Amino acid sequence: MFKLLKSLIQPTTKDSAAVDLIAVTAHTHLEAPGVTHFDVAAAMRLENSLPVMDWAAAERWVESVADADAQARAWADCELAWLSHLRDALGGSYQLRRQGSALLLSSLEPNVAAATLAFVIRTVQRIVRVLDGVAESPAWGHDILIVFDDQESYYRYVAQAYPEAGEFAASSGMYIHAGCGHFVTVKDDLQTIEPVIAHELTHACLGHLPIPAWLNEGLAVNTENRLCPSPHGMPDARRQHARHLAFWGEAEIQQFWSGKSFLRNDEGNELSYDLARILVSHFAADWERFRGFARAANLADAGAAAAHEHLGMDLGEAVCAVLEREADVAWAPRAEMWNSEPERGAF
Repeated sequence: MFKLLKSLIQPTTKDSAAVDLIAVTAHTHLEAPGVTHFDVAAAMRLENSLPVMDWAAAERWVESVADADAQARAWADCELAWLSHLRDALGGSYQLRRQGSALLLSSLEPNVAAATLAFVIRTVQRIVRVLDGVAESPAWGHDILIVFDDQESYYRYVAQAYPEAGEFAASSGMYIHAGCGHFVTVKDDLQTIEPVIAHELTHACLGHLPIPAWLNEGLAVNTENRLCPSPHGMPDARRQHARHLAFWGEAEIQQFWSGKSFLRNDEGNELSYDLARILVSHFAADWERFRGFARAANLADAGAAAAHEHLGMDLGEAVCAVLEREADVAWAPRAEMWNSEPERGAF
């Protein structure tokens, strides 16, 4: 915690602003020039007793506003309205605070909340610089962080992001892309909030690209490690490599390319993130070529066509080289083998 506060509490920059406590009553209707009001209450549904906005309805209303600046304000109003309803549903000492483009919903003490908001703003700026030409700060809306008091509240909320059936890996943070992109974590894990914020904000800054999960997660892990290196260092490389060699087969590598292996509840989850980290680290060594690849990669084929065009590389051959195997076409992305739609990542 002391490390967190020391790293966060810095002199303000020209991009910083005062921290505002947003204590207004949750709106049931929103107004915008030239259009009928937006019925917030009608657009809200409950998931596990917590309010979730119908963001498709919000988008339709915002798009009906003629002026571009007014559209941006209308979208920000929708975000604030939803978060105000969520704040009231969570109850207790949850408060909504804003600094510049960052919004924080939490029960954190005011000084810790202010430091966290400042870190969010600076981290977005650093991600855009590190991932030059690939990452972009979202043009509309806020950078939103929700810090839940406990694991029960966290999982009650993030259940909306998972299918109804199945078992999934545990997490301490997540970027939720649907509708209004935002990221969530748990107060109990506040000592690790720096890497969580860096990881999830990277996903937010990649949200404009239709990239596959492995590329999305590989970029996020490498950016997290660069901006917030772990005090414990990396796992033992030789042991980790042996685990990779023992785990990956033809079926598992197709899960990796489709993104499904990141949702496993066994060691395949951890190894998926690590393999994505390794591949992105190798590919990004030539940043100019990698930038073109990342901007062109599509989750429909796991980025295979873009890799050929921009990296001069077959993804199957690349992963075989990493795993010390002879090149085999069965290890390349084969979308016809995937049983469902590929994943975007940002889990």
